[in-house]
Amino acid sequence: MMLGLAKIIDCPGASVSFSCSVDLSDLRYGLSNPVSEPVLAEGTVRNTAGVLVMTGEIKTCIHAVCDRCAAPFDRDVRIPMDVVLVTEMANEENEDERVFPLEGDSADLDDIVRTVFVLNLDSKLLCKEDCKGLCHRCGKNLNDGPCHCQKELDPRFAALKQLLEK
Repeated sequence: MMLGLAKIIDCPGASVSFSCSVDLSDLRYGLSNPVSEPVLAEGTVRNTAGVLVMTGEIKTCIHAVCDRCAAPFDRDVRIPMDVVLVTEMANEENEDERVFPLEGDSADLDDIVRTVFVLNLDSKLLCKEDCKGLCHRCGKNLNDGPCHCQKELDPRFAALKQLLEK
């Protein structure tokens, strides 16, 4: 979806509100497609002293599998959006992920929302912040309680254990 900004480009202090829904169901993140519902983005583009600043929020629900315990989970996410829109990129080699070029006098909301969403996703999708994962021996989900596996003694300490037994 293109957002027309012609009426505010040359008017410092002017603003344009936007609200859009972006389909990111094709987004692959690791081995899954965590977004099956539309991603909603709302906000404002404001001309601040000749600089177009887009602020707002991205909202959706992520449906994923935890990277530690392999349990499926759903989580509502809200991602703040704070980007700068420019008519041309000054130096494309040192590109800033917060700066987006305009296409003529319009901003490509689909591209901006997709980029901001992906850059703000956690590197590991976890069911909860303090997920304990799985026991590496028996495979029990440690979030449900401790397993009954005996701790393995580090073979480097075997000689010390023999001294304690005597």
